[in-house]
Amino acid sequence: MLKKVTIGLVGDYNHSVPAHQAIPHALKRAAETTGIEVEFEWIPTVEITSVSRISMFDGIWCVPASPYQNTEGALLAIRHARERAIPFLGTCGGFQHVIVEYARNVLGWADAEHAETAPGATRAVISPLECALVETVDRVRLFPGTRIATAYGVGETLEGYRCRYGLNPEFRTSLVSGPLRVAGEDEAGDVRVVEMDEHPFFVATLFQPERAALREQPAPIVNAFVEACARPHSLSPT
Repeated sequence: MLKKVTIGLVGDYNHSVPAHQAIPHALKRAAETTGIEVEFEWIPTVEITSVSRISMFDGIWCVPASPYQNTEGALLAIRHARERAIPFLGTCGGFQHVIVEYARNVLGWADAEHAETAPGATRAVISPLECALVETVDRVRLFPGTRIATAYGVGETLEGYRCRYGLNPEFRTSLVSGPLRVAGEDEAGDVRVVEMDEHPFFVATLFQPERAALREQPAPIVNAFVEACARPHSLSPT
């Protein structure tokens, strides 16, 4: 019997955003590659006021194009996926908000902020990149043994970005010493991928792997995410 999964796309859909154009194509290619039927729903962040809006999905993808209309809604979705062991993928803005959610709710940094929406914050765990990565392609080194390296089957990949913010290096040691860990870096050693220990699938990339679908190329991490959504998973401690 053909397996079927439903995926919630957390973000504020905008057809002019290339990543939003790419995501349905990436999921379609993933379905064809994995043999898993994929249904998805775009969920505006303003609609996420409780977990009931997202509790029916087999997986959650926090998509690019932030700031979101409702930051707290996006953070609630990320926390729900993290605490309830629901397969999760975050790309670009999703990566950034993974860092904020983790800082606030795991490390207990109530004042953790994103510099784009709180430019005067004293603890901006997401800060402006030294060099903005807008419509650029850059090399990413994938760490051996990580989920993303397993998905790609190689040690490095060229990936596209549309991004001006990333993990603030001032807080790197505290943020990615576990259970959130670095899974990929650029050639300068800056964090570009994070993963969560002891979670069925929790991966976030600062780059936009879904864009490969616009070039009729595979997005291996999307395939791996879909496969994870189809597997049974147990609840992790909250």
